Amino acid sequence: MPPKYYPTRGHLLVCQGSSCQARGSSLLHQALWKHLEREALSYYKQGGSVRLTTSGCLGACNHGPTMCVYRQRPEGLEEGWYAAMDFPLASRVAQAVHEGTPLPAEHRYGPPEEIPVGSH
Repeated sequence: MPPKYYPTRGHLLVCQGSSCQARGSSLLHQALWKHLEREALSYYKQGGSVRLTTSGCLGACNHGPTMCVYRQRPEGLEEGWYAAMDFPLASRVAQAVHEGTPLPAEHRYGPPEEIPVGSH
């Protein structure tokens, strides 16, 4: 029997590199995990659609904790890269992913959201 497939609207990755951990990324991941569970936003909950994963270094070591977001949009794959993340912002990002609304602009860095992957 194959594993159960859970459709998602987006994927959040929270850096667990040593610099980000020193700035609280482990606690951020735990708090965000509990929030996704409590609000039934987790992909495996009834009606949920957000996947959360830890990641290795995301490359903004002096600005952690960092988080990146990937989600499929009609115009292509959207990326959102965030520095100096805190729980309130991370929960707003997760809500935006779930609802399909624009990602928050604060603390965002990296490629502009209007350029779909593969069009560079």
